[in-house]
Amino acid sequence: MSLKPAGQSSTVSARQAKTPGPAQVSLAAVLQVRDGVLQVLLWERGKEPFAGCWSLPGGYLEPGETLEASIRRHLAVKVDVRELSHLEQLKTLSEPDRHPSEWQLATAYLGLVPTDVDPAVPADTSWHALDALPRMAFDHGRIVLAGRERLRAKLSYTNLGFALAPGTFTMADLRGLYAAALGHDVSATNLKRVLLRRGVLAPTGDRRAPGPAGGRPAELYRFHTRTLAITDPFAVLRPPA
Repeated sequence: MSLKPAGQSSTVSARQAKTPGPAQVSLAAVLQVRDGVLQVLLWERGKEPFAGCWSLPGGYLEPGETLEASIRRHLAVKVDVRELSHLEQLKTLSEPDRHPSEWQLATAYLGLVPTDVDPAVPADTSWHALDALPRMAFDHGRIVLAGRERLRAKLSYTNLGFALAPGTFTMADLRGLYAAALGHDVSATNLKRVLLRRGVLAPTGDRRAPGPAGGRPAELYRFHTRTLAITDPFAVLRPPA
């Protein structure tokens, strides 16, 4: 057992008390494919700094609270988002001047919402297409784009498509979700072949009735699991040649 020199504990405590730490906040880039477009949930700031600009939902940690518990609380209380299909830590932002009025350390998360969930968001909160972001506060625009890149990368080598999709879907539905998230067209035939080969999808045995235009009933699929798993660590879903 090591012995501390007499008085060391009190010296450390005194030094810590004299060294101010940064404020700690959690933020979330919550993404969903809506109307065939990848969108992010933002709220409009009503006061300075950056009044009138749009920012990511989030806020300060409370005493004894973990980062994940903090962001889940802020999402539930501030923007009424409770049904995330996936949440993962995205990045930490520590630039001393990232906030104009305080030293602030921010931990950003990526959250995903499936298409069959429609959160009832407050009046000052709305969904925005990632290709047409409004004027953003702080460094939140950079966080949104980092979330999009993380999603695109993981769609290539994991089963993360489950977090965008409803419980059951046709291959045309899934192709639309992947295309919206990746930002380029995807072949439904190739996507089906790749995902079935990796053991990601399973047919349900059911079919969707034809629409008003007729046609053959479309086969319905589901993801084998709705828990994140690596399926091919070297895969990349590239745009068609």
